[in-house]
Amino acid sequence: MNLREPLLRGIHSYGLERPAGVQQRALKPCISGYDVIVQAQSGTGKTIAFIIAVLQQLNMDCKDCQALILVPMRELAKGIHTVVLALGEHMHVTCHACIGGVNLREDMKRLETGAQVIVGTPGRTYDILKRSALRSENIKMFVLDAADEILSRGFNEQIYGVFRTLPENVQVIVVSATVPSDLLEVTAKLMNDPVTVLIKREERTLDGIRQFYVNAEREEWKLDTLYDLFDTLAITQTQTVIFCNTCQKIDWLAEKLRAHNLTVSSLHLDMDAKQRNDTMKEFRTGSSRILVRTDTFERDNDIPQVSLVINYELPTNRESYIYRIGRSGAFGRKGVAINFIINDEQQTLHNIEQYYHTQIEKLPIDIADFI
Repeated sequence: MNLREPLLRGIHSYGLERPAGVQQRALKPCISGYDVIVQAQSGTGKTIAFIIAVLQQLNMDCKDCQALILVPMRELAKGIHTVVLALGEHMHVTCHACIGGVNLREDMKRLETGAQVIVGTPGRTYDILKRSALRSENIKMFVLDAADEILSRGFNEQIYGVFRTLPENVQVIVVSATVPSDLLEVTAKLMNDPVTVLIKREERTLDGIRQFYVNAEREEWKLDTLYDLFDTLAITQTQTVIFCNTCQKIDWLAEKLRAHNLTVSSLHLDMDAKQRNDTMKEFRTGSSRILVRTDTFERDNDIPQVSLVINYELPTNRESYIYRIGRSGAFGRKGVAINFIINDEQQTLHNIEQYYHTQIEKLPIDIADFI
């Protein structure tokens, strides 16, 4: 692919060896400057693909912003920010995350020094641009990641507002798990003759996986509910993957479980390649029985099959649900998925049931018999 040598070093340092299918197909048109729509499900490596394309096209002699990446949530922005810096480490790339929850004045002050890549949430990024705190004349790449989620959260006007501030010939890359009609409407307005890269949905199924839910009623009661569940299951006899949505929640939960005398490893976006590899080695060899993790950007098929997956927090998008629990029933193994919810998440759970045409039952007393 004729990638620049410092970028290749960053890719290898991150632990990536061979490009996934979406990367093989999407990188060339993205790097060539075409407008591109990439549709692929969670866990295929599509986020890594556009990050590599962005880094390959940067003019390292220019310190101004050249790539603007919009995402629906601050946690995703922080994760992409981490990966941009990791893959671009040997390029000495500069990157800044513009997200809510951070003092606006601090954001504006940081941007005075320049950042070649900006990743942000639509509201904060639009605010920064309206205040002329971010110079946009050198932006040549505009990326919408998880575009379907951005639209589902009602950010249409912010997207158009941001786009109107960008140079006329800006390259637009849209990355999404699904392409609903409202997204097609947006792409028609923002893109010129886009190349479409469609990665066929993996035959990942919920067949053979028993799905349950337990209503802890309140977030702070989930931990005791988890302790009770583990006491019931004699968890030391099986391996379990627990999903959370944020790095902070993962670190917190892993520490609580260790204090409960359980062997735990954790995996999240803030880790470097060595930390991730060490974590997976611990889990594969059985030296840790529980893996607390978040969704990651790259493919992670090296995670072994397990009989129990727990969604301590429901995924923020429905596509991630099958990605999380689909692994538990593969290769003929029976699998169980348990979803922890609180009172106001009943509808979210029902939406997942409808989306996958599946049934998620209330956790039975004899759950140990299913594992």
